Amino acid sequence: MLELGVKLLLAYLLGTVLGSLVLGRLRGVDIRAMGSGNAGATNAMRTQGKWFGLTVLIIDVAKGMIAVWWLPAVVLPVIGIDPQLSRAWLSVACGFAAIVGHVFPVWFGFRGGKGFATMIGVIGAVELRLLLPLLLSWLLVVLLTGYVGLAAMVSGAAMLICVAVFAPNDTPLLVFCMSVAVFIVFTHRSNIARMRAGQESRARRLWLFRSRAA
Repeated sequence: MLELGVKLLLAYLLGTVLGSLVLGRLRGVDIRAMGSGNAGATNAMRTQGKWFGLTVLIIDVAKGMIAVWWLPAVVLPVIGIDPQLSRAWLSVACGFAAIVGHVFPVWFGFRGGKGFATMIGVIGAVELRLLLPLLLSWLLVVLLTGYVGLAAMVSGAAMLICVAVFAPNDTPLLVFCMSVAVFIVFTHRSNIARMRAGQESRARRLWLFRSRAA
């Protein structure tokens, strides 16, 4: 259990390294005081430009991959490897801890991003094949509605459905996908409120029906 606790803590701390806030401090800006107030890649791109936003996206995706690929296998001094600890469960647990760290970073007043970019990195490392339904459903919803937040929630649900249908016996993966799908909805609750009020911003460059909007 010592290995589990330490690696979950390390995964969480890795998740707290938010690309937008780290790069923002180097530029002298706080992304959370701009645009939607979110510290994720979407708001970073809207307020600071595409290259800044792309760099933020790469950082946030990469830390999710590192949490899954590196942490479960690394042999920590003194702690070592617990032979009774399932590597499959440890991998998904570390991945989820990194997502939580991104959303609630201790260094930044527990005000982080929505966790979608880090989720992409984690999913890519846990089960690469899930990226296809994840990204396709995200793109389809953005094209049809223009809502990036809605796309993130729908893609989380699509990923869960795929695992439930095609790999129902993979319990660690199923539990992880279920947890992530619920957590993504939780982190986007403000987006849901703005969509219901008709105040949510749209990704107009991708939205197919922007020319018909009032």
